[in-house]
Order: sequence, then C-alpha cells, then structure tokens
Amino acid sequence: MRSVRICLLVPQSGAAGLWAPSAEACGRLAVDEINNMSGILRRPVELRVVNAGETGASAGQAARDAIEIDGVDGIVGMLPSFARDFVARIAGGRVPFIYTPQFEGHSPTSDVMATGETAEELLAPAIQWLSEARHARRYFLCGNDYVWPRSSLRIARALIARFGGIATGEYYLPVGWHDFDEIMEQIKATRSDVVLPYFLGLDCIAFNRAFCAAGLSSRVLRFSSAIDETVAYGLDVHETENLYATSSYYASIRSRNNGAFLERYHTAFGDSPPPVNAFGESCYEGIYSLAALIEEAESLDARKLMRLYGRTFQQRTARGDQVRSVVGGRHPIYLAQVDGYDFSIVTRR
Repeated sequence: MRSVRICLLVPQSGAAGLWAPSAEACGRLAVDEINNMSGILRRPVELRVVNAGETGASAGQAARDAIEIDGVDGIVGMLPSFARDFVARIAGGRVPFIYTPQFEGHSPTSDVMATGETAEELLAPAIQWLSEARHARRYFLCGNDYVWPRSSLRIARALIARFGGIATGEYYLPVGWHDFDEIMEQIKATRSDVVLPYFLGLDCIAFNRAFCAAGLSSRVLRFSSAIDETVAYGLDVHETENLYATSSYYASIRSRNNGAFLERYHTAFGDSPPPVNAFGESCYEGIYSLAALIEEAESLDARKLMRLYGRTFQQRTARGDQVRSVVGGRHPIYLAQVDGYDFSIVTRR
C-alpha cells in the first residue's frame, strides 16, 4: 500500500533558518503519532523534509520538485510570507497547501489554508496593554522590507491611533541587512516610548543586540510578535530588558494540551532537543490539520480539502485548552514579558 507523502517545506538557511531544527522535530513527532494511530486513510504516512531556501523563487522550485519528482500528496509550509504565494501558485489545485506560521492576515490566492494567527490578533492586545498599563504614546515601527512587516505595521498604526498614540517613524531594511545605526538614531531623535521591531529570525536577533548596544533598552520598551524562545536564546540575558512579545503558544504555558505535547516531545527527542517554540509547534499542528482534512474528505483532492477548511471538526494541537481544536480555529493570545530565557505571561486574551 502506497504511503501518504507529506512535504514539510521550511527554510534551512538564511534569516528564517534558525527555526528549521524545531520545525523538523515537531513535524516528525506528528507523523510518528499519526502512524501509531493507523496513519491517514489507513495508510502509513511518510514525511519529506524539504529545504525551501532563502527566496520565494527557491521555495516555489522546491515545492515543484516535491510534487513532480517526489510525488508528495500535500505540503505543510512554515515559510516567510514572501515565499507563501510562490508555493501556492505551484501547489494550486494539485496538492493541498497548509501554511502554518503567524502572518499578516491576507493572501492574494485562495489556494492557501492558514492555521496561524493574524497580525491583528497578535497586535491588538499588546498595544492596548502598552497604552493602558505602561502609558505608552509614542511608537516607532521598523522591520524587514517585505509583505509581513509592512502589512503588520500598517495594522499597528491603526491600532496605535485607536488607543490614543502616535507612530513617530517607520523604517525598513532588506532581509539580511544588519546595519541598524540610522534606526537607532531615529528612535532617539523621536523620543519614542516603544519600538515595534518586525525583523525575521536572525535579523531579529541582530536588531535586538544592536538596540541594547545603543543603550536604549533601559528607557525604551520593545514589543513584537516576531520574538520567541529561539530568538531569545540568541540574546544575552541583559538584552531582554523591557522586551515583550505576543503569541498563541509558548513552551512555558501550563495547559493540558501543552503539558501532554511537551511530555511526548521530550520522550521522543530527549532532554536537550531543539527548543520548542510557536513556529516549530505550528508544523506539528499543520501536519495534524492536513491529516484531519484528508480524513474528513476521505480524499487527497486539494479542492475537496479546501471546501472543508475551517469547518468544525477536530485535530490535535499543543495550543489552547480544548481537548481537540478546529482546523484553522482561533486560540488564546498571550502577552509575555521576556526575562532572560523565560517568557512570563502578563495577559491572556
């Protein structure tokens, strides 16, 4: 009997490459669990971990090769937004495409089934809390120059105005560019209370190091949904002063779902596996989402699965409190203060 072949498409180098080890570990855990529960459509599942590369074009070519050469039946992609629609155009109607990370909240193609949180969901509770609890009024916006940071920070501007603040400036840099001197000067000159840095992976680490080296961390708050455990592990403890983040998943969250997930994760990979984080966990949930859709449709047909996306049937996740959650359903959003390598929950919404 032919296996069901799933492509886990993730960048293994470049700014987003730091999440590859946790993404692969979470993906393999999901597939092992599914196979132990009789597979998909009573067929064994085979995981193909594929390098998406560093560009949209390389991700699209990797997806094409996975479909046409490897014969995969579906793609689960944990990719930057600039690569998402390249993959969607290749997958379109041929195989289902599950897109797992947080994203700006829109896509020009209907061939994407997104399971991550939108910028609006992640930004709103944090900006409200910063405005009300920390009395922040002046916000400086910066990030990489592509769709996710630009669209997210456009949403941030509207939220900042809604809660009585102003955006003092906005600055974008290409992915991989680590000269932040001009941004630091503008933050100082505008007397900003908060900086919203939306940089990708390794660029986010580089920005936060530069921010602290510029002597800003003791007097200017930082908030971003682009910061997780993997990014924090790239910083020194003192470089997390006055640093806040939002996510629907942190490894430190105490819940039935997360406790069970972490137990299975460490049983599978030992005491020192790749650090658990929201981007990696999204691959675990993405594979379960694809499996649930296929089981419900009793088919591998991408169009049939797309018609079922978002309906109320269930799949396994490490997020939220429900025993099982709806594919593409929403989960609580947590605002956390980063203290060294700990994420201390401030609010839940």
